[in-house]
Amino acid sequence: MTLSSTPGLARFNALSDDEATAALHEVCASAAWGRAILSRRPYTTAEALLAGSDAAMAELTREDLADAMAGHPPIGRPAPGDPTSSREQRGMADATEELKAEMLELNLAYQERFGHVFLICATGATGEQMRDAVKSRIGNSPEQECEIVRTELGKINRIRLTRLVTEGE
Repeated sequence: MTLSSTPGLARFNALSDDEATAALHEVCASAAWGRAILSRRPYTTAEALLAGSDAAMAELTREDLADAMAGHPPIGRPAPGDPTSSREQRGMADATEELKAEMLELNLAYQERFGHVFLICATGATGEQMRDAVKSRIGNSPEQECEIVRTELGKINRIRLTRLVTEGE
């Protein structure tokens, strides 16, 4: 599918700043990221929007990244009533109780080590793949993990933005 100019993109470009800010907050909880996306409107193509997201993500400080991560529930525990986190973490839905318990322990160990939730672009990943990722990343330095988190957030934002500008088409 090409993401050239779409009716969803036109709708996004036409939103008031307040409406666009609210829509972008659903994509990413970082206010700095949202402001950067807004400042580049209007977008002529969805590809330009995604490139703008990538640029905004690269500019985020550690504090901005912390704001962004605050909008993500732990893997295996999607936010109640939040269809986005449930959809993205679908790979954990059919996990065994043993795997869910292991993920809870790993999530807690990761959070204790790094001070934030384990963040991964979970779309399309199985529970086992998510477990293996946290196991492999828990030994990273805080600096390494910060850059991995930035990359994972960028992937999540791209998926969510694509959905934002293609929904209803």
